[in-house]
Amino acid sequence: MNLLLDTHLLLRAAGEPKRLSRAARRMIEDGENELYFSAASLWEVAINSRIGRGDFRADVRVLRRSLLDNNYREVQISSEHTVATVDLAPIHKDPFDRVLIAQARCEGVTLLATDPWVAQYAGPIKKV
Repeated sequence: MNLLLDTHLLLRAAGEPKRLSRAARRMIEDGENELYFSAASLWEVAINSRIGRGDFRADVRVLRRSLLDNNYREVQISSEHTVATVDLAPIHKDPFDRVLIAQARCEGVTLLATDPWVAQYAGPIKKV
């Protein structure tokens, strides 16, 4: 299965794996699954880390390098992804999560998310 991890899961997987749910850990550690991260997640970490949000404390350069070194594949943000956000219901207003949802839909991957609001969207989304 192709899995796009949301930003919080990426941070936990990279720095605090004990904070992952059992379901998330099982899916991330399953060698049959291809793991993806979005440029949107790195952007979100960069912005929130810069303004001092403690739950986003990470060096975005180190995070990206670590993800690539651990065989995660990067999903760039395309105009197709940004245009696809227009079709999303106004359930959740976080622009980073909305791009992740659009990317999952456009790329045909399953978005693993921790946010119950994100999980309300139809499509390839699994809350863990």
